[in-house]
Amino acid sequence: MTVKLDEKLEPIFQDVLHRNPGESEFHQAVHEVLETLGPVLVKYPEFADKKIIQRICEPERQIIFRVPWQDDSGEIHINRAFRVEFNSALGPYKGGMRFHPSVYLGIIKFLGFEQIFKNALTGLPIGGGKGGSDFDPKGKSDDEIMRFCQSMMTELYRHLGEYTDVPAGDIGVGGREIGYLFGQYKRITNRYESGVFTGKGLDWGGSRARTEATGYGTVFFTHEMLKARGDSLEGKTVVVSGSGNVAIYAIEKAHELGAKVIACSDSQGMIVHERGIDLQTLKRIKEVERRRISAYTEYHKDAKYVEDGNIWSVPCDVALPCATQNELNGKDAKMLVENGCVAVAEGANMPTTPEGIIVFQDAKIAYGPGKAANAGGVATSALEMQQNASRDSWTFDYTQKRLEEIMIDIHKNCYETAAEFGAEGNYVLGANINGFLRVAKAMNAMGVI
Repeated sequence: MTVKLDEKLEPIFQDVLHRNPGESEFHQAVHEVLETLGPVLVKYPEFADKKIIQRICEPERQIIFRVPWQDDSGEIHINRAFRVEFNSALGPYKGGMRFHPSVYLGIIKFLGFEQIFKNALTGLPIGGGKGGSDFDPKGKSDDEIMRFCQSMMTELYRHLGEYTDVPAGDIGVGGREIGYLFGQYKRITNRYESGVFTGKGLDWGGSRARTEATGYGTVFFTHEMLKARGDSLEGKTVVVSGSGNVAIYAIEKAHELGAKVIACSDSQGMIVHERGIDLQTLKRIKEVERRRISAYTEYHKDAKYVEDGNIWSVPCDVALPCATQNELNGKDAKMLVENGCVAVAEGANMPTTPEGIIVFQDAKIAYGPGKAANAGGVATSALEMQQNASRDSWTFDYTQKRLEEIMIDIHKNCYETAAEFGAEGNYVLGANINGFLRVAKAMNAMGVI
């Protein structure tokens, strides 16, 4: 941690370290927010008196439980699952479920903490939460995944509800998993409560544009950052880390807005294609065949695959980290800046390390943190909840238009808040303070609960 905290905030952070030992990702997420809140306590001393920050840093509820399930050969496995219901000052807890071997309480708390402010930034009535399990869906059959999801929901259902806690997908949790989870919820509760899950299939209550929303939203936010500097995405070269849902649709929207994406990656390597990534090939490999990105060169001989390659070494105008947390460090950030990068927007959650953020801010490039830049996903989830509540289904174009309006508003609010607190162009400060103020004012109004 390189940025010194305000003297009023340092004891709060030390308390977080003491109460949450070993949860490094959570510590990092809390520190990144706290380092921007000093000016807020000067302007709103009542938040210090009411210990609003301490209360936000402590989840309202943390649920940990075992999930036993049987594989296709009859062997029993036991995984651990989590749901952290962090803050409901603005609405029901809202946040995805992550299935990945790296999942433990610290990662779920970091994601849930980020989610509070991200959800607040959308301006929609949703609180912050997150969940998941150390279950690895890779290499599992559909039946094994179904049995795991049904076992998980047999415990989790009692904590959910459209006015209580509304999960969605994340890494390892897509439409298939959400279908199994929702199906078991419906079976146990004997209620068709569409609004209890988002990311559902279009045939049974899902929203058009939800699949595309996080990637599209990240690019809309990037476009707004460049516009604020009298620039645009037109003609820019872009690199996108990852090749999952967020990355694919960030590439799609970047191409639509006149940019050329020349590189993307997965956990084993990267593809560099100077003519521009062929989206149809990428979708076929990743969404249909579910293969490694190295297969891209089978279809495009002029593309280059680099095993374990560092995507941030590819010169570009715009970088979109869309893979996972802490994937872009200080050294990578220096490489990007030295190679002429003018904008970075985070499609993933906390993909840039604190050292990387400092490099971007010192270089005065446009840097959009995840809680603002990738809020399009959860914003469209909230729009899905609206459609479910009104028994309605919107068109793709209408939903995309609403998404774009929300991302433009998020950019405007972050930009104006940063300027109000004397840090024009600092989207980290603008996002943190704007999101915090919305939550803090609601908590203050509701008393000590």
